[in-house]
Amino acid sequence: MELVEIKALLEKYFDGETTLAEEKLLASYFSGEVAPELEAYKSYFGYFAQEKEVSYPVRQLHSSRKQQYTYISIAAAVVVFLGIGYYTFFGTPDVGRSGVIKDPEVAYKETEKALMMLSGHINKGVESVQQLEKIEKSKRKVFKKEKK
Repeated sequence: MELVEIKALLEKYFDGETTLAEEKLLASYFSGEVAPELEAYKSYFGYFAQEKEVSYPVRQLHSSRKQQYTYISIAAAVVVFLGIGYYTFFGTPDVGRSGVIKDPEVAYKETEKALMMLSGHINKGVESVQQLEKIEKSKRKVFKKEKK
């Protein structure tokens, strides 16, 4: 191949306009004897030829990690089933399977306890709102004084 043709192909190559066949011609030219003025390109094309032959191993998920996930999921299922079993057999004794308390006295005490808990949470919320109202009032006083 003539030097003029090679230079034209190199120009097309670096402009991104070459075909695969032309790139193969360049690679085959630079794998052999090269004109002294094109010696710099020999290592460039040699690198691509060398890297084509290199193969990298595919990294796979280790089987020990897969086993670890399997064991963790089995352990989680066992814990869930033990919790359900414990609640079913050793749950509150006055509650039937439907969740209804049969003894009226126990039902009254449980309802009273739940309502007291709800009342306590509502009272905390009311206290917070009252504090916010105090802050809002003092903020209004401060900003009214600043405007005058």
